[in-house]
Amino acid sequence: MTGAGSRPAGEASAQSSVPKPPRAEARPTQLSAHGLSWADDYAWIRADNWREVLRDPSRLPADIRALLKAENAYADAALAPTAGLQKELRREMRARLKEDDSEPPQVDGPWAYYSRFRSGGQRRIYCRKPRQGGAETVLIDGDARAEGKAFFHLAGGRHSPDHAKFAWSSDDLGSEILTIAVRDLERQRDLADRIRGATGDVVWTGDSAAFLYVEQDENHRPRRVMLHRLETGQGDDVEVFVEDDPAWFIGIEPTRLGATAIISVHGHDASEALVVDLDHPMAAPRLVAPRRPGIRYEVMDHGDRFFIRTNAGAPDFKIVIAPREAPQEANWRDFVVERDGRFIADATLFKDQLVLLMREMSRPRLAVIDLISGESHEIAFDEETYFLRFEPVYEFDTSLIRFSYSSLARPQETYDYDVAKRRRTLVKRQTMPRGFDPQAYVTRLVFAPAEDGESVPVSLIHKRGVRLDGSAPLMLTGYGAYGYAVEASFSTNRFSLIDRGFVFAIAHVRGGTDKGWRWYEDGKLGNKPNSFRDFLAAARFLIAEGYTGSGRIVAQGGSAGGLLMGAVANLAPDLFAGLIADVPFVDVLATMLDASLPLTPAEWLEWGDPIHDRAAFDTIRSYSPTDNVRAQRYPAILALAGLADPRVTYWEPAKWVARLRATMTGGGPILLRTAMEAGHAGAPGRFDRLEDVARQYAFAIACVEGGLERAAE
Repeated sequence: MTGAGSRPAGEASAQSSVPKPPRAEARPTQLSAHGLSWADDYAWIRADNWREVLRDPSRLPADIRALLKAENAYADAALAPTAGLQKELRREMRARLKEDDSEPPQVDGPWAYYSRFRSGGQRRIYCRKPRQGGAETVLIDGDARAEGKAFFHLAGGRHSPDHAKFAWSSDDLGSEILTIAVRDLERQRDLADRIRGATGDVVWTGDSAAFLYVEQDENHRPRRVMLHRLETGQGDDVEVFVEDDPAWFIGIEPTRLGATAIISVHGHDASEALVVDLDHPMAAPRLVAPRRPGIRYEVMDHGDRFFIRTNAGAPDFKIVIAPREAPQEANWRDFVVERDGRFIADATLFKDQLVLLMREMSRPRLAVIDLISGESHEIAFDEETYFLRFEPVYEFDTSLIRFSYSSLARPQETYDYDVAKRRRTLVKRQTMPRGFDPQAYVTRLVFAPAEDGESVPVSLIHKRGVRLDGSAPLMLTGYGAYGYAVEASFSTNRFSLIDRGFVFAIAHVRGGTDKGWRWYEDGKLGNKPNSFRDFLAAARFLIAEGYTGSGRIVAQGGSAGGLLMGAVANLAPDLFAGLIADVPFVDVLATMLDASLPLTPAEWLEWGDPIHDRAAFDTIRSYSPTDNVRAQRYPAILALAGLADPRVTYWEPAKWVARLRATMTGGGPILLRTAMEAGHAGAPGRFDRLEDVARQYAFAIACVEGGLERAAE
């Protein structure tokens, strides 16, 4: 095994053959806004026919394809000395996977449903067995469906109420333009039904003869809820609901009660919900409460009343109830009141109990409320920092809830919890190789002081016995957007770094809800720079406490976390040995100024609208990574993109890399690798994904060992 201080054999000779990095041609395009004008030298990398490229990557213009291929060749050459290490890392990570892993079955009526993998298989197989035991029936075999395809992602599936059919969705490009198909389970054959251009949401009607789905428009935006009747063409589908404002997303989910579905209309500032009667799906959906700025709510159906999770008058959310026949906001009555600093992150409803997932100071916890007696109790956990998640439960009238628990050092455990007996039963523990001992690792939750007096939670893990004298390398990750909390969950892959002496840390920066809703609000719009300052505060605190040293940190973030990487690279490059920016949102100003892009109108409520708001323009321009590249030394950077990515388009990291190479005065190397047959989530197969992780980890190890100098400019 290669240690953190050793260098792969043959490195020097391999590095001497590294070619010069590609230089994207500067073709200035003049832009203007708010009386200002500037040139974008690399706007041409954004293909004019980008919509076509999402649906057919072969339509990418030749000059752009040539640039991306040259970048891939350069990145592969620069990382060639780590080829042996990458192979070793892949072997290690695969050995930690249970190749024939399966989910605990979840019962629904006469059947128990689950998914599993076969040994050597890349994709899930959806299955069921009789509830009382018996032979397995394969519903959809992901490996078989992927046969002969360059890309195939089995996005999900849902069985019909009569258990006779199974609707499933898939993506053949990585562009998240899904196709829904239907399997007849009784006759074991595929129906002719094909729904193209959909999201993954599928809700069956009560008679199992039709289903509701969400249709995307030509700009890749979810726009309409449609009703499809089996054995008819997609052209015959009927509109149930439409949202014409591109700033809003829509989705549809069944309730656990089973008689209704909820259409969720949501943006980054507010939401509303409409109830669909699944026995009469053509009836107009019933609005619960109209959207209004700043108010979010989610509806759970309990028959004659709705339970609603909302922030109305409660920044950290509360639970209210409303009569089914008059659910408007004026009739909401508090059921669980808000408590400052206790964020109600999620809730799930059963016939006799309501279960809450709450978070305080980044620590999650569960509370169970008996709807008959009104009594409540919490489910306790011991570790400093850990992860909790509700697991699917199909049935409404049950005393068993299911949740998963893990920590940075403890493999995932799935429990059935009997709320009446207050007893948890382990139904599955994640399998790890023989000899894995959680006690061989130290996990901590520490708090880094921020510039403005706030404290930034940092979850971390390292091997017991690692010297905390500043010499250890450290990988620091973060996200900080959309209110998403970065969970302190278990990952088998990370131990390929941790067992080599790395400290692994998560900075729970503002922009997430790790410390409640205020933590999110303090990291969005005009407060966005707080996310970057928090990440740097975490890095400096970890250095001061001896967990690592300056120039010994490799930072990693993806998507909006990639924006975090680009910003800190500009602000404090000397802190880092390297940066990994996975599908990074780094061309923020140009993207937010382009209302034609799939997500831009909706994203204005997260980042600001620079087209109509000068203050938002100034703020975004002040931190947008591509617009703030400076004539300074940068650490080594590995930027990763997906050609079919509709969320962070491929040209964002490509433009950023071109600007870095043209402006920086030293450091590097700056590497860009674009997956030419993938999108935002990367490779779809579980073993193929290990290649991506191994590349990132090998890059990180090479950064702290100084193994990339000769590839630098």
